[in-house]
This record gives sequence, structure tokens and C-alpha cells, in this order.
Amino acid sequence: MANQRGRRRFGNVRQLPSGRWQVRYRGPDGRLRSLPRTFETKREAERTLSVVEIQLVQDDWIDPKRGAIKLTGYAERWITERPGLRPGTAQLYRRLLAKYIVPGLGDVPINRITTALVREWRAGLIAAGLSQTMAAKAYRLLRAVLMTAAAEDRLIPRNPCAIRGADKEHADERPVLIVAQVLALAELMPYRKYRALVLVTAFCSLRWGEVTALRRCDVALDGSWVRINSQFVDLTGQGLVRTPPKSRAGSRTVTVPTAIRPELAVHLRDCVAPAPDALVFTMLRGGAMRRGNFNPLVQWGKVVAAVGVPGLRFHDLRHTGNTLAVIRSVASGATREGIRRVA
Repeated sequence: MANQRGRRRFGNVRQLPSGRWQVRYRGPDGRLRSLPRTFETKREAERTLSVVEIQLVQDDWIDPKRGAIKLTGYAERWITERPGLRPGTAQLYRRLLAKYIVPGLGDVPINRITTALVREWRAGLIAAGLSQTMAAKAYRLLRAVLMTAAAEDRLIPRNPCAIRGADKEHADERPVLIVAQVLALAELMPYRKYRALVLVTAFCSLRWGEVTALRRCDVALDGSWVRINSQFVDLTGQGLVRTPPKSRAGSRTVTVPTAIRPELAVHLRDCVAPAPDALVFTMLRGGAMRRGNFNPLVQWGKVVAAVGVPGLRFHDLRHTGNTLAVIRSVASGATREGIRRVA
């Protein structure tokens, strides 16, 4: 039998046959409860019981049984019920959950997930060869799920994801093209219709999903602007789905640099169907573009090597556009400052 010890005004602690100490108390519903873990010393158990008493007085008490739900079930429901979650983001979350979180933590009740366990899980991912970037994405998802469990659902007292720097991505530096390389890459496209694709993507800083979702009605006839109000997302089991841009700021009208407007205008005239909703950029037979089909079609690896940037990804054209925009902005600012000084 357990060795019963002194009574307290609130709850009690008792020593078990194993020698460890158990905390027992009555919850707000009057039911006798015991904490799911035991303690090495009586002092530690009594200190914990005092914390529980304070939580009850301050209405911060959390029923330990409610947090016994396993992480897999709770996280899946979290993704399904998350308000405003974009389809592409939901797909990414499910992939991160299934591939990186569930194997290590999926069967653990969320009230048993500690900071030490999270640290061990993350270290295991990196030791297995997962990049810092993907580990950070998985950690941020886990942190968001457990933050809801703590702050909104009150299933756990606090979020155990408290590892400094674990949410930071350390992506490799990506190549940035100069203007001459962008023009050369466009010229090397084996099909004329993809020259404008390269130029518009780079000089307007567009994402793949944004540029491939452009319709005739989204582009000025003279090629002076393009309007971004949607993107294509490739969803498992659904194919390409037109969705809003990645963020609220993603809806925008972009001014096309003067030098490439004629190329875009000619592309509209010669390569795009007349209907307002006709796609501006398509595969050779007119279907919507998929990156996995586009790269081998134009021999992407070969042409980027030819312009001196082997390993360049199509998305790097957007980074190039951002860099060129900063350069133009700085140059413009320097020019205006020079004019003010002369005046």
C-alpha cells in the first residue's frame, strides 16, 4: 500500500511503493485527480501542489486529462480548422506534419511534450540530414500548433517550443543575374513564346504561380503593366488551382520596364488567344504550365549553364528582379539627391 502522509488544506502528496511522490487534489468539478507524473522528492511534489492550488485560485488550472490527446490528431484538426489558411499552405503543413513531425512526436500526448523532447526531436531531424531551412519550417508549424493548445484551447499550461534560434532559416545564398544574363537567358529559350516569360518574371519580380496564372485581361495591350490578382497552386489530388496571391500585399499592379514592353506586346499579339481569360503563358499545346514539364521542355539546366549560372532555379529570377529593383531605386534616389544639390 501507498504510504499516506500528512494532510493539507488543499490536496495531498503521498509516497508510492516505488519511492516516488504523487500529487492528488480535487479539481473545480469536485473530482479527485492526480498529476500524470510523479516526483523524486516530497518537497518537489508539495511545491507542485502549491502551484496547482494557485492555478485554481487564479482560474488558470488546466485539466491534465484534456491534454492527453496525441499530437497527430490534434495537429491534423488544427490544420483543418485553421481560419483563412490558403490551400497551398495547408498542403505544405500536411506535408511537414506527415514527413517530419509525426514520425518523432505524433504518438506523444501533447501534455507530455516538453522542451527537452522538442530539442531532441529537432536535433534528430538535423542529424538525419534535414536542412536547417526545412527543420525551421517544421519547428514553426509545431510551435504554432502547441501555441493554440496552450493559449486558446488551454490543454497545456505553456508552449514547450522555446528553443532559441530553432525557427530561423539559413538558406543558401542564391545566384543573382545581371541584366545582360537575363537578356541572354531569354534569347536562349528554344521557343520564342518563352522569351517574354523569362523577361516578365525577372524584371517584374513575379513568382512562378503568379506569372503562369496571368490572363490576357491582366496585361496591358501595350505591355506597360501586369496585374497580379491570383496564382496557380498545384494541389495533390486536385491539380492546378487558381487561388489568391500568397499574401494580401500580393495583389498588385506592376509597371513593366520600358525596354521589354515591345516583347510583351508582341507576345500578346502572336501567342495569346483573344479571349479575356486566355492564359498569357502556356505549354506548347496550350495547356496551363507546370514547372516539372517546363524545365525539360526548354532544357533549363543547359541554358542556365550557358549564361554562366549553373544551378539557377526559375524562382531565382524573382530574386534577380528584387535586386535590380533595389539598384534602380538607389540609383534614382542618388540622381534626385544630385539634382537637389545642384539646385
